[in-house]
Amino acid sequence: MTEKEYPEARAALTAGIVCYAVWGFAPLAFQQMGKAGADAWEIMGHRAVWSVLWAGLLVLLARQGTQVWAVLKQPRTVALLALSTALIAANWTLFVWAVNSGRLLETSLGYYLNPLINMAAGALLFRERMDTFGKVAIALAAVGVTVQGFALGHLPIISLVLAFSFGAYGIIRKSIKADAQTGLFIECLFLTIPGVLYLLWLGRDGGHFFDSPMTMFWLLLAGPLTVAPLMLFSWAARRMPLSTMGFLQFLAPTISFAIGVSQGEAFTPLRAASFVFIWAGAAVFAWGALRRLKAARAAHTECAAETVVAPMDPLGQDAFDDEDAELADPKPARP
Repeated sequence: MTEKEYPEARAALTAGIVCYAVWGFAPLAFQQMGKAGADAWEIMGHRAVWSVLWAGLLVLLARQGTQVWAVLKQPRTVALLALSTALIAANWTLFVWAVNSGRLLETSLGYYLNPLINMAAGALLFRERMDTFGKVAIALAAVGVTVQGFALGHLPIISLVLAFSFGAYGIIRKSIKADAQTGLFIECLFLTIPGVLYLLWLGRDGGHFFDSPMTMFWLLLAGPLTVAPLMLFSWAARRMPLSTMGFLQFLAPTISFAIGVSQGEAFTPLRAASFVFIWAGAAVFAWGALRRLKAARAAHTECAAETVVAPMDPLGQDAFDDEDAELADPKPARP
């Protein structure tokens, strides 16, 4: 690394850590909204409304207005974005509900599972080659989920729904030729209409937005809390090795796990054993990713098979597709 490249690499690493840390500590903000009286649906309404303003600002700053219009003129792309919006809305709502229901450990498990589920989906749906490290990682995760089921007395439904809805979202977004900011803005547009209608209806009977300045602050924070870490993720992901991002992606669920334990969620020995298997699977996954990257560099080939995933907020999953989207569009984006 040259002396000139070092400051940018350090800045990218800092941005990546801050991004995943924000996603990890985000449950604390949602819990404050819940303590103010807002349920998951009201929080989702505010998240939808305020996020579109911040996402729109990103589009303006990137001068991507023409790209938004181009995407909106493609019925198939709009339909796929509508489907991805439904998936992310379900994921967000379940996550917020779980966070405010004392089930942070289950959300943490779900986001530990997500990169492993993406690997399995790549092998099953896209015939991507899965090496021994991947198979071992998935096997360890499967054991962890099974043990977690025994610890809870039932399947960890919340964890599985979060992981699979997130994974399905990523698969759809991978098939859409729209860059991260444009896709995010259009998804927020879809969410804004029902969000506004719900908040207007709720305001007649007992919305909490105007209860106090602090309540207003927390609900307004839902917008930047959604968009700002995505911006950091997209910027950092283009400037650091995939292996580094692969390790960082486990930071967010680790923080959430620590918060859940510190808040007194039930953490029995059997449940601890389940997380040991999950952590072992995550470690094998990260180690395998690092070995693949080193092998690709040694062979002077591009390591295109790895996918970096935003664990707490899947809107950043297509950050590496931006260049593909630009190549598919004959009109270059404005500088």
